[in-house]
Formats: sequence, structure tokens, C-alpha cells
Amino acid sequence: MKSYEKIEIYDTELIESMSKNYKTIIENLGEDINREGLQKTPERVAKAMQYLTHGYDLNPLEILKSALFTENHQQMIVVKDIEIYSMCEHHMLPFFGKAHVAYIPNGKIVGLSKIPRIVDAFARRMQVQERLTDEIKNCIQEALSPLGVAVVIEAQHMCMQMRGIQKQNSFTTTSSFTGAFERDKTRKEFISLISNKLS
Repeated sequence: MKSYEKIEIYDTELIESMSKNYKTIIENLGEDINREGLQKTPERVAKAMQYLTHGYDLNPLEILKSALFTENHQQMIVVKDIEIYSMCEHHMLPFFGKAHVAYIPNGKIVGLSKIPRIVDAFARRMQVQERLTDEIKNCIQEALSPLGVAVVIEAQHMCMQMRGIQKQNSFTTTSSFTGAFERDKTRKEFISLISNKLS
């Protein structure tokens, strides 16, 4: 039986540069960087930040185009409750929640796993929730040319909960629609599907 080996790939030059910066930040906060618990913290934080923003190295459009299939299905396809973890670009604090994505095909469908992948690719960047919602919608629209796309994101923002107004139970909801989803009936069907638990 082989022992577990954890494999991590990082840009070593970037990690070294960021580590120096985080070392300075920690010292500026008044901490002793030589304290046992902090000695490796600059490197750990640098690696964490590289991972949390790895979406810059991904091409969401190519992710979708890698799994397109011809199909004559023209009913709504919904992928809901996609977990998102992102970083607010204003305060560099996390926001997290769920994305609900739907589209109505127009001759092409995409492998279902690719929808969460592009959500993650856009989320793992410095973001605002409003732009994230639009980027997901626009990417699907460009790749598939469907009859319509709908994206709704519900998220909690640490910049509201840990600092500032400090409202721990607040959620922010954003939405973006194209094509058929701009019609009231279709949009209501989508909202109903993502709101209800199917048995």
C-alpha cells in the first residue's frame, strides 16, 4: 500500500516575493515574526493567496468549449447550489455562497461538470459579486449561443460581517439574464426551480 503523498505546485518566485511582503505586513502589525507560530506564516499565506486566486490562470471560455455536444434539447437546464468562494477586491476578505445557473440550449449542450468549473474559474479571482454574476452569464452565452442564460448568486460577505456594518446574517443576491429568461414566465420558472427542493 502506497503512502499518501501531498503534491502542491506553486510559482516559487511568486511565493518568495509575496512571502517577503507578508513578513513586512505581519511585522507592521506589531507581531514578532520570529515567534514559533509565525515563522512559516508568510509562506503559508502566500501559498494560500496563490491558490485562492488561481482563476487568473484558467480560461473559462475554453473550459466550456472543451465539452460541447450537439443535441436537439430546447428545455431549461439548471445547475443549482454551486458552492462559490471568492475574494472581495475592495477589502481582500472572502465572500462565499451559492450560484444557480440555467440555460436553454439552441443546438448545443455542455458537459454538466463544466458549469461549476467556470463558476470556480471566475470566482477564484479578485471579484465583486455583481461582476462575477455577469461574467458567468456572458461566458455561457458566448460559448453556446443558447436561447437564454440565467445566473443567480446568493452570498455572504466577510467585509460586511467582520468589519464595517457587522451584520452577520445578511445575504447579497445578484442576478443576470439573457434571451428567454428576460421573459417573466421563463424567469419565474427558473426562480421556482432553484427555490424548491425536488423530491
